[in-house]
Amino acid sequence: MPASPSSSAQSAREALAVRLRDLMLDARITARELALRCGWAESKTSRILNARRPASEADIRAWCSACGVEDQAEDLIAANRAVDSMYVQWKRLHRSGLRRIHETTVPLYARTRNFRVYCSNVVPGLLQTREYATALLSAITSFQGTPDDVAEAVDARLARSRVIREGDHRFSLLVEESVLRHRIGSAETMAGQLGSLLEVMALPRVSLGVIPFSASRRMWTLETFMLFDEAEVQVELLTAEVKVTAPSEIAVYARAFGELADMAVVGRPARALITAAIDAL
Repeated sequence: MPASPSSSAQSAREALAVRLRDLMLDARITARELALRCGWAESKTSRILNARRPASEADIRAWCSACGVEDQAEDLIAANRAVDSMYVQWKRLHRSGLRRIHETTVPLYARTRNFRVYCSNVVPGLLQTREYATALLSAITSFQGTPDDVAEAVDARLARSRVIREGDHRFSLLVEESVLRHRIGSAETMAGQLGSLLEVMALPRVSLGVIPFSASRRMWTLETFMLFDEAEVQVELLTAEVKVTAPSEIAVYARAFGELADMAVVGRPARALITAAIDAL
């Protein structure tokens, strides 16, 4: 079972705590002495060392000063900032609208060679038509109450999705059959989107699998996630995006993707499920 969505941030916080502990041990001072030198309660030192309290930049500078290693403060602060970026609320990401988040991820998409995508709720962004993306991003904007830049965001999403037809990339995409049935936008919008999936399946570097309702589940339905090579996993929650970078956790998501792929149908059976969904409209 994959680790809890925010566990990568917690793991990174624990790793930072280990580095701070090592500084203290190298300086040959106790937690009590460090607290005295920093001017705070010993309980605060304990909470930081046990990763129960995140260290602020001021805390890190004081800690390094107390240990006589002021030159290491900036590196530790940079590591601490990286922890905060692992779990980012959508409200923060979308504070100026949806366009920017699409544009900032273009370099990641460009350098990734092997995409593995699992979606349990909507059609993967890489495969969305303009009409489907417009309906979906309009709903997200309305729900989140963020600035309405849907038209620009859709343009940015479609521009980012060109990687599926350009460059040296491979795509393995999995959707639950329910994705074919969840109506986003009008019946015409869904028909166009499902028809587009049939076309995309013909691309030589794209594998699209559908996990049927009738599949014997060896892996339960998960939150939507994307594997970018072996470097990063992005997990989409209702309130936040989680970036997983710990190798051990990336391996768990890769294993989960493999289990889900084993339950999926591809080729003619997948086409039959998509066609049936079109007919049901």
